[in-house]
Amino acid sequence: MDTRHMRYFVAETLHFGQAAARMNMSQPPFSRQISAIETALGAKLFDRNSRNVTLTSAGKHFLKDCRTVLASFDAACRDVQLVASGIKGELKLGFMMHAAHSIVPALVRLHSEARPDVRLILEERIPTDIDEMLVEGRLDAAVTFGTPYAPHLRTQLLARDRLRLIARADHPLAEADVIGPERLEGERLIAAPASVAPTLRSAIGIFCATGGTVPHFAFEPRLQHTIIRLVGEGLGVGLIPQSLCTDLGEAIVSRPLQNPPEFDVVLCAPIATKNPAVSELFEIAGSHFRV
Repeated sequence: MDTRHMRYFVAETLHFGQAAARMNMSQPPFSRQISAIETALGAKLFDRNSRNVTLTSAGKHFLKDCRTVLASFDAACRDVQLVASGIKGELKLGFMMHAAHSIVPALVRLHSEARPDVRLILEERIPTDIDEMLVEGRLDAAVTFGTPYAPHLRTQLLARDRLRLIARADHPLAEADVIGPERLEGERLIAAPASVAPTLRSAIGIFCATGGTVPHFAFEPRLQHTIIRLVGEGLGVGLIPQSLCTDLGEAIVSRPLQNPPEFDVVLCAPIATKNPAVSELFEIAGSHFRV
């Protein structure tokens, strides 16, 4: 038995002559085909007499099941072409926390509108975890910081971010218009360690070095939200991406830095990826995010 036999059986009429014509066959071969199906199944599908042909109970049940199987088979044939072209399937997208405040919601919305049959699996991770997961193939693509040398990755610039200082509203630096690096001398800084966000940590080091300031890191939490909460408790000041400064609450203020370091936020994916949905994601990002 195969799908060809099922299609013979699922003829639009039970009258052998009409059904045979629809299948572009003469009546006798069609009749022999039905007999062969009955023999293969070991069940009688039709009651025949000289004037009429009707389905048996087994035939009615088999007809229903055949239609279900053929519909699934046809859908599978269509789907494999859609998946191969990136129109349907699954895509694992990683992103760092601060991108969730700016880029990721818009990118997910645009992709969902353009490719509703591609299921996005979202993974919020720290930058170093994203790098590792991309290399290991546990992510298909990611929104993260750009790196100067990543020959194994395809990248698309999405935005440029910059450092900004945050402090509790009653902190002396909260009143400053612009903060130069010398103002951070002796301040208790709160920042993610280099092992978690090397791009941010490098930017902080560069900023402090321009004023001859040696940074003193009082706390080094992994997550940017934790940094904001610690600043809110008056435990120090933070240098965080500007994109995270939109909703700090009344207790915390942000201030611009003098000549603040900038860093790229990119969409990236392994060059050797075998997921065709990745190319569609890059096309969507390239059309809507212009820097």
